[in-house]
Amino acid sequence: MNWDIVFFVNSVLLGVGLAMDAFTVSVANGLREPEMKAGRMCAIAGVFAAFQAVMPMAGWVCVHTVLQYFQAFQPFIPWIAMALLLFIGGKMLIEGARGGGGEEGEAQRSRLAAGALALQGIATSIDALSVGFTIASYDWASAFACAAIVAAVTFVVCVAGLLIGRRFGVRFSSKAEILGGVILSGIGIEIFINGVILR
Repeated sequence: MNWDIVFFVNSVLLGVGLAMDAFTVSVANGLREPEMKAGRMCAIAGVFAAFQAVMPMAGWVCVHTVLQYFQAFQPFIPWIAMALLLFIGGKMLIEGARGGGGEEGEAQRSRLAAGALALQGIATSIDALSVGFTIASYDWASAFACAAIVAAVTFVVCVAGLLIGRRFGVRFSSKAEILGGVILSGIGIEIFINGVILR
């Protein structure tokens, strides 16, 4: 397959489409942690980018190896994404509603744990497994290049989301965690509606 401008543009557009859920979650993360430093922002965006690159490649591998098992797994993707995001969002809502705990407790609660970040990465990228069908005609190198472009786009989009969330998180720090929980829960429900009810 030729790596021409059409291939590049299609990969960028694919990356933008896949990154929208990760962008919204990044806004919620920025709201939750308004004092987030640049290095941490890059690390969080990097996690989302990595998952968005791995999932399409995993889907591509499944299409070329165990297609029948991958097709059987597909109907469960929206359910898994919704469950993960509702769990994380619900936890944020509960913590935000409790409030209190002093400055130290507030700082500890607002900082996103590595486990929660990994769950967010999985939940927002699991639907990208289906992209394996979209790029099934690509050879391995082209599929890898496409996944790398998707990762780069996701990284930029997520950094933008974190910056936006961080800016508003400073203004609405008392309600930021509740708002973040509502956003995450809403994304989970939206993924479920689009993947199951409106399918």
